[in-house]
Amino acid sequence: MNIDKYEIVIGLEVHAELKTNTKIFCNCTTKFGGEPNTHVCPVCLGLPGVLPVLNKKVVDFAIIAGLALDCEIAEYSKFDRKNYYYPDLPKNFQTSQYDLPICLNGYLDINVDGETKRIGITRIHMEEDAGKLVHGGETISSSDFSLVDYNRTGVPLLEIVSEPDMRSPLEARAYLEQLKAVLEYTEVSDCKMQEGSLRCDANISIMPKGSSVFGTRTEIKNLNSFRALQRALEYEILRQAEVVEEGGTVIQETRTWDDAKGITLPLRSKEEAHDYRYFPEPDLLPLVISRDWVERIKKTLPELPQARKERLIKEYGLPEYDAGIITGSKALADYFASCVNIYPEAKTISNWLMGDLTRLLNAGEKEITDSPITPEMLVEMLQLLDKGTISGKIAKTVFEEMFETGKRAEEIVKEKGLVQISDQASLEKMVDEVIGANPKSVEDYRAGKEKAIGFLVGQVMKLSKGKANPGLVNTMLREKMK
Repeated sequence: MNIDKYEIVIGLEVHAELKTNTKIFCNCTTKFGGEPNTHVCPVCLGLPGVLPVLNKKVVDFAIIAGLALDCEIAEYSKFDRKNYYYPDLPKNFQTSQYDLPICLNGYLDINVDGETKRIGITRIHMEEDAGKLVHGGETISSSDFSLVDYNRTGVPLLEIVSEPDMRSPLEARAYLEQLKAVLEYTEVSDCKMQEGSLRCDANISIMPKGSSVFGTRTEIKNLNSFRALQRALEYEILRQAEVVEEGGTVIQETRTWDDAKGITLPLRSKEEAHDYRYFPEPDLLPLVISRDWVERIKKTLPELPQARKERLIKEYGLPEYDAGIITGSKALADYFASCVNIYPEAKTISNWLMGDLTRLLNAGEKEITDSPITPEMLVEMLQLLDKGTISGKIAKTVFEEMFETGKRAEEIVKEKGLVQISDQASLEKMVDEVIGANPKSVEDYRAGKEKAIGFLVGQVMKLSKGKANPGLVNTMLREKMK
């Protein structure tokens, strides 16, 4: 199938749970977990006779996010009731914002394959989260029953709605990654996707290249990882193209993503705004935001990911790629900063963070904040390397042991006898043995084949079980083969 003849149109609706201590309209805790239906009260359960009270911190966070995403902050906005029936919605309506949201007309710049692209942000609005359905099967489609946990009901959300400006799954992934970074840097959300505090719905359609009329879109609900977003969009592009190629019509509908099978499945027909019968929330006053309020918050904005990336390039001479990876996560950027504050070799730190540490974290399904190796521990190991106490090869072994046990490098080196051999007398016997056992490589080196020295050094390292000082071994070999 020739996908190249179609243009792909993608827009994302991202839901971010705000990092407040209490819910948006009541004093119930927003803490994740807890026994089902224990973080609830008459207000968030929508019992008769109760009244909501807006959490001011939610408004502050909405303004912070809006400013960080270059939005206009509305002086006048209001809440609305979005009416629909679903088991996880105890009031049969969701308190949200419709025609007068708090933030409008922003943007976010992304970088894909070295090219920068600006993605428009239509709006950001505040709303309450629904409860959580616990399905009896692996997915909603394969379950015979579902249970309802209302603990999450009333947790404050920001819904961030993009323009349909993305033209590939990679662009959509880059947008979500960059948006996550902005929300983390501003500390309005913890963005723990595995806990559902950052998730998105993807709207996607295809149209013939050169056309100005968008195709019929489908919405894929509740994608909670970058990988799931990219895979779901890639599948849906192929599915829609196949429907069109066979002479069919793409149906406007909501679909769910089955990660195990790698397919999207129909969930329900797509509702339009009028289906929700929006009307102003009578129990909440309209929200009036003064310019002084906005200016006060603007002065507290932290350094954002793009600015921090540019500073790392300028201040530490990091390559753009390294700076982009490090600043893509606030926690990783903070870890890097802690390291370079006590060990100024920025590129060396970057290599260890992007290489060995990231590999071990991914293998253990850990976040950088859960790393058993602190910045101070990493620097102590690098200082042992600089002193010649351990070799580069041994450092890799020590690092893995540090990650596994939480012990400091010096302790591991002493326990396992991993001190690098730098004594010439101790090395000379091994060097002589390797020269005697590899006459062809010695001949190649003397004939000008520089690669041969690398092989010989490797043989000495093997003989010493990685403990020999490779620089000293290199020098001794060259001296003896003159």
